[in-house]
Amino acid sequence: MRKAFIYTIGILLICSSFAATAKDKIKVYFNNPVNTAVSTGVNAVYVNNALDDTLIAYINRAKYTMDIAVYSYYQSSSISDIAGAINAAYNRGVKVRLIYDGATGLNSFSSLNSSINKLASPTGGNYNIMHNKFVVIDANSTSQNDAIVWTGSMNWDAGQIKSDVNNIVIVQDSAIAHLYTKEFEMMWGGTALTPGPVANQKFGPNKTDLGVHNFTVDGHTIEVYFSPSDNTESHIQSTIATANKDLYFGVYTFTSAADANAIVARKNAGVYAAGIIDQYSVGFAANPILSTGLGTKYKVYNNSSTIYHSKMLIVDPSDKCSDPIVLTGSHNWTTTANTKNDENILIIHSDTIANQYYQSFYANFTALGGSLTAQTGCGVNTVATVKNEEKSIQIFPNPATDVVHINYELTTAQPVTIRIYDMTGRLVSSLVNEANQPAGEYSYPYQLEDAGVYFATITIGNNTYNRKIAK
Repeated sequence: MRKAFIYTIGILLICSSFAATAKDKIKVYFNNPVNTAVSTGVNAVYVNNALDDTLIAYINRAKYTMDIAVYSYYQSSSISDIAGAINAAYNRGVKVRLIYDGATGLNSFSSLNSSINKLASPTGGNYNIMHNKFVVIDANSTSQNDAIVWTGSMNWDAGQIKSDVNNIVIVQDSAIAHLYTKEFEMMWGGTALTPGPVANQKFGPNKTDLGVHNFTVDGHTIEVYFSPSDNTESHIQSTIATANKDLYFGVYTFTSAADANAIVARKNAGVYAAGIIDQYSVGFAANPILSTGLGTKYKVYNNSSTIYHSKMLIVDPSDKCSDPIVLTGSHNWTTTANTKNDENILIIHSDTIANQYYQSFYANFTALGGSLTAQTGCGVNTVATVKNEEKSIQIFPNPATDVVHINYELTTAQPVTIRIYDMTGRLVSSLVNEANQPAGEYSYPYQLEDAGVYFATITIGNNTYNRKIAK
């Protein structure tokens, strides 16, 4: 099955406007051992009993604002003082807003300074829980490198931080931080420091799709979806369907028969598939489908003192030519998560990140007595071709006074699309539309309409490159 990069115009513009300039803007951490023997060059980071300190280190970076949406927080003597770090941020002038799950209760958030504005999610009715675990830091800073989003599967307590299997994603990107801020403010009921009127607070099924989902960070596409407004389940299934070489999953609550059937369908189509669920999920419909369909490549995490709390999908980490993907976040694979909870997921298109998650999964799976066979994908030459194509893209003069030229070279035959957008997201030109072009050099002139900033999106094969043009 051939993959294609999916992108939304508005997001590309936001990315190009706000994306940080330095590299290494996507970081992932694991709180259980990883196996770097299967690393392809960048080792996964096992933060041994220190994710609390890592979180505090990011809280300590906050200069201006911090929005926190976390399901639960239980402070104990065995973890570092997270509330103390938040209070310290508030005391140095950081504007702090907090949303927590109303059914879980204020718990250790009661230790926060009483002047910090807090909002509990509603309880009862058609709503279930506010299950997010994200922190947005300095989203509106004038320095693009300040904006941080912390998210993943980990709640804030000793078991979750120290022993339960969890993963954390940290993205340093203003555009994504702005999106998470908008999601926060939809629940908050406004943009002010204090919560808006109850009538304006939208949780669960009352939320609406923000309409912005795809971003480019460090040259990698990241998709962001929130539940239940964005039909997250459909994106889980569409990501599963892109697997060409291998597929791995590790999910705490896995009840969806549709997701299980989608995985088994890829396995039956020749994709190497393996997975882990927590023992909590054994009684649900997905379990017999996966057990029968995957056989020995399916393990149940059965531990009396810890749980497998991650919610992750890894697609094609062994094949750089097949758009390796990681899907992770707070969203369990259940109907309730999809239709009633407040949740978030990231879908990261990166061979490096996919391999780091594979290092974690490999360690988890083999610790359960399983074995995995190494899969092989495309070779170095194809990866080099992609790098050469990106390097060959030239836009000149830039800034331009009238006509700009877009030049590139193909080392192999590829489908090509070139589109130009203005600052509002309006498509102003389709210079090339899915044309199958042979190897060779190409040049396309484009006459700029008015003074301002434009954005060119150049898609060559499965790879999309974004360039800013000024007049």
